Amino acid sequence: MSRPIPELITGRPVTMAPSGMVTSPHALASEAGVAALRAGGSAVDAAIATSAALSVLYPHMCGVGGDAFWLVYEAANARVSYLDGAGVAARSANIEAFTARGLNQVPFRGALPATLTTPGAVASWCAAHSAFGRRPLADNLHCAIELARTGFPVTERLARWTALVLAEGALNESAQAIFAPAGVTPRAGSLLRNVHLSRTLERIAADGHAGYYAGDTASALAAFARDRAGFFDEEDLKQQVAAWGEPICSTYRDVTLYETPPPTQGLCVLEMLNIIEEFNVGAWDFMGPDHVHHLVQAKQIAYNDRDHLLADPARVAVPTQQLISKAYAKQRRALMDPERALPWDQVPSYGSLRGDTVYVATVDAQGNAASLIHSLYGVFGSGEVAPGTGVVLQNRGAYFSLDALHPNCLQPGKKPLHTLIASMAVRDDKLWSVLGCMGADGQPQIHLQAYVAMIDYGLDIQQAVEMPRWLSGRFALGEPRDLLNIEGGFAAATIDELQRRGHRVNRWQQRNELAGHAHGITIDRESGVRMGAADPRSDGAAVGY
Repeated sequence: MSRPIPELITGRPVTMAPSGMVTSPHALASEAGVAALRAGGSAVDAAIATSAALSVLYPHMCGVGGDAFWLVYEAANARVSYLDGAGVAARSANIEAFTARGLNQVPFRGALPATLTTPGAVASWCAAHSAFGRRPLADNLHCAIELARTGFPVTERLARWTALVLAEGALNESAQAIFAPAGVTPRAGSLLRNVHLSRTLERIAADGHAGYYAGDTASALAAFARDRAGFFDEEDLKQQVAAWGEPICSTYRDVTLYETPPPTQGLCVLEMLNIIEEFNVGAWDFMGPDHVHHLVQAKQIAYNDRDHLLADPARVAVPTQQLISKAYAKQRRALMDPERALPWDQVPSYGSLRGDTVYVATVDAQGNAASLIHSLYGVFGSGEVAPGTGVVLQNRGAYFSLDALHPNCLQPGKKPLHTLIASMAVRDDKLWSVLGCMGADGQPQIHLQAYVAMIDYGLDIQQAVEMPRWLSGRFALGEPRDLLNIEGGFAAATIDELQRRGHRVNRWQQRNELAGHAHGITIDRESGVRMGAADPRSDGAAVGY
């Protein structure tokens, strides 16, 4: 039996609707997705419409210059499929190219990460649409095109993030011309237009894959790479495709959970849940010291495995099934200490929590669903916009290692380790949950906390995404590896006890955006009602009909 949880008052109730639901980090993007559903579109159509709108509305977190991963649920046969929309390293990209420039790591900003890997998100839109779309691709992109051409209101969050990267000098001339004309950050409530991006989207609407990876857009991207001594060229772009595959899955209590496989870190979620499954989690005080302490240790153990083993499975043998097995969890559980924090020299972690992403969840009237994670990696990605395209290019290639002996080392045609993950869950042989978040290294930790909150403590989806969070690990340069970042809302006694057990606690304010944006939909098992949640740390909304 789980203990009664303290009253958790959310800023908004869970959104309920009988037919379809979309949730994302921007209300206008969610509206675009629901419009697609109302027009007879599928969950995939709605996800594309939402993702495309976010590429305009949330340019600091995602765009057509980024990557995406999908899980798609087919209600007719209860099947979950995985779609890999990761960009690959250009044919000319290798460790020697960086060594010749005197670099021992891939830069976080600039033309080198911008052109190191090809953008994969658009290829994933096209592949998903080909398999599951019910309305023309152009119709799905219409809202995004209009927002880019006529302008959209700048939110306070977008203004703040723009000011930060502008102060860092992270935006190139083309990016500044769009997002901070004359070097001035647009104020919240002003209109921002990206006419070049509207034309890029129009080419995709007209010609699909070829409208982006060939023709005028591809030529402009390749010319930018040549001018900036970058990597990808027209042939690299032409070869970019998205690939269908199988998700990874495991069980936790009475729930079957699906996550995206390598090169993403979805295996961490399943490993962490396997590790804690043998504990009577619901008997711990909700958000109390035992609750946090044990989940943090599970994170440390799973991330240690990730950092040593995770890479592109097409190039490296990643022991995924071993890592997500119950037997392996039992073995790794022995490392846990209920009374003291794990020493980080015993279970090391080398990850970084830097990174920004958007997550989209959709469910249509027939019960099909899409779980889509889409990102540029850092805030405004590489900071580089190719002239004439409006495309913010990602810096995902910065995740490659330049150590030739590391599994995640840079090689031509290889995908880097991805922090991006998307999830779904089935209960009683029915789709129960579609869940995801932004937050780079924090993503598996947020999945873990949300699923435990719903399964072990009975929270609804809105409570689970809005509840105070912790995130373990280094968050910025100079911070210790064993930092435990905790939002406001945890009891003082919990924090005191965690410190007594050896955790190095860093206190955040309540609902800190650095703790990620989580969004999700659950489906009532008796009525079928869709219940949507949006994170107040974002500008999002769950919208249904």
